[in-house]
Amino acid sequence: MTTPDSAVLRIHCTDQKGIVAQITEFIHDNGGNVLKLNQHVDHAENYFYMRLEWDLQGFSIPKGKIREYFATLIASKYGMHWVINFKQTIPRMAIFVSKYSHCFFDIMARWETKEWKVELPIVISNHEKLRVATERLGIEYHHIPIDKDNKLEQEDKQLDLLKKHKIDFIVLARYMQILSPKLVTEYKNHIINIHHSSLPAFAGANPYGKAFERGVKLMGATGHYVTNDLDEGPIITQDVIPISHRDSIADMKRKGKDIEKTVLANAIWAHLNYNVIAHNNKTIVF
Repeated sequence: MTTPDSAVLRIHCTDQKGIVAQITEFIHDNGGNVLKLNQHVDHAENYFYMRLEWDLQGFSIPKGKIREYFATLIASKYGMHWVINFKQTIPRMAIFVSKYSHCFFDIMARWETKEWKVELPIVISNHEKLRVATERLGIEYHHIPIDKDNKLEQEDKQLDLLKKHKIDFIVLARYMQILSPKLVTEYKNHIINIHHSSLPAFAGANPYGKAFERGVKLMGATGHYVTNDLDEGPIITQDVIPISHRDSIADMKRKGKDIEKTVLANAIWAHLNYNVIAHNNKTIVF
């Protein structure tokens, strides 16, 4: 049985009267049915955000022409930034990973059990450690070692692989390399990363030890899109867990890995379902 298709429209623009009415009228007049509608107005900035999903069954505009019609009839009129995605089109994800494996195995489990509707054709790593775990699932594993002398050359190889496999978005599952502006620009707001809450307060080689010495009472993680400013991209998801004086450094590391897995998975889920609108280094997550 074929899953019914739907379209998801995300827009952001200066707030103006009539936007919601114009869009819902466009859908109604062409035989569509609105399934979900979420909107938000940032009154301080006079800025409007909306996510709308509608059923394509019986929609009179051919699927391949919807974007063209919307751009001409509505988007240009309001000066919108917008994107339309189709739920039947399965996104293609690539994982970048180094030696830390907790986020990697969590993602692989969710993919293998079909919890997520996503294709995973390749894993790219600067180490060989996770090759067997990847290839046992029939996924290509590409070992691309990187050092200060070959970084740009090796990133060109990564880009070639991403384009060859028609990758839509990238997940950095604790990939311990800083991406070049070229790669970040090529996949703007389509590279998802995770960092723990010990940054930037406890930077360096032993963040958990430093946090332990300070007696922290909370630990957390942040899932965000990657920008050229390290760990400062638009935030998608965040969460925290309590820490007490009873917790050892080993306990803190274990809890830290757990919260990283959960926050990264939630960020990926939001991206997969087209729930995120990024604008001016912040996000609206519906």
